[in-house]
Amino acid sequence: MTASIAPFGEGHHRHPGAGPSADPLAALRAPGDPPVDVYLTGTVFLDIIFTGLDSAPVRGTESWARGMGSSPGGVANMATALARLGLRTSLAAAFGDDHYGDYCWDALEQGEGIDLSPSRTVPGWHSPVTVSMAYEGERTMVSHGHEAPAEEQPAPGCPPRARGAVASLTPGVRAPWIARAAAHGTRVFADVGWDDTGAWDLAALPDLAHCEAFLPNAEEAMRYTGTDCPRAAAHALTEHVPLAVVTLGAEGAYAVDRRTGETAEVPAIAVEALDPTGAGDVFVAGFVTGTLAGWPLADRLAFAGLTAALSVQEFGGSLSAPGWSEVGAWWREVRSVDDQDPAALSRYAFLADLVPDGGPCHAARPWPLRRAVPTIGFRTPQ
Repeated sequence: MTASIAPFGEGHHRHPGAGPSADPLAALRAPGDPPVDVYLTGTVFLDIIFTGLDSAPVRGTESWARGMGSSPGGVANMATALARLGLRTSLAAAFGDDHYGDYCWDALEQGEGIDLSPSRTVPGWHSPVTVSMAYEGERTMVSHGHEAPAEEQPAPGCPPRARGAVASLTPGVRAPWIARAAAHGTRVFADVGWDDTGAWDLAALPDLAHCEAFLPNAEEAMRYTGTDCPRAAAHALTEHVPLAVVTLGAEGAYAVDRRTGETAEVPAIAVEALDPTGAGDVFVAGFVTGTLAGWPLADRLAFAGLTAALSVQEFGGSLSAPGWSEVGAWWREVRSVDDQDPAALSRYAFLADLVPDGGPCHAARPWPLRRAVPTIGFRTPQ
């Protein structure tokens, strides 16, 4: 295995959440804290992922995939990524009254330790499904589903007390829970999807006024600000939100903090991508983790980029989200390369505090890992 990391910047900061625990906020926790670290709401899909395709499927032919996995998808990608990084995660979502819904609920609650007390199963409603085909470093998806009856959906109008929340903004749609959460001290981190209306009007994102940070990709940021440079777009966005983070694809990410005047830019880690599904969610989860833990801005960007890079080396959305074992394994691996550039390693030196050698929480495991399973669930022998 060869790990390629680019030299960018120096510095080693001691992090408030550092230590041998898998809980990055352990040093910050105190009596009276919110019971939830991160709250989120959205739609859970059952994802079926085909990988190992040499090319895109051709009309009128049958394509065989060399690999297959299944997992909860949609908002479950973000929830899983947060939970695997040690954050106490609470999810409000509707689940189908079918085997797919049962599988997703069990995988998230029992498998990932996510709090689903705000969620509910909707009688007579089937789970939304996405089939994803990964090839040539890209993906093609086909989805099917029906919106759950409004009266049956979880009501996020009264979100639980939480340190942070992740919201996906939709142009022209106001989500009242965002303002309520922010009013109670929750730090809201927002991303956004493609604006199908073509308006690209920030005024159509009224909930942005309640957000701590906004994390669009470069194309979205430039369209919303009318700029031709993603870095200029990030600065322009700080007129609307305190912290703007613009992802630059293979170039990494750039961030501007209006309150401190600080900027940071971190190039991406060079990896062989298997499937980009969910990488954006993992990036946001990494950034949220570092922010809630009080890390310096550049370290937050570096950690977010690292977790995203680790995720694209596996297939699937929630399946590929890394935990501290994967982060620790990567850190040990890159340090073992004899000709590794010391300047490159220095950017990630903060990991030494977070994933120290040895210890029960960070025992060595084979890396890279393969998480995916090919079926919805194996039958238990009677």
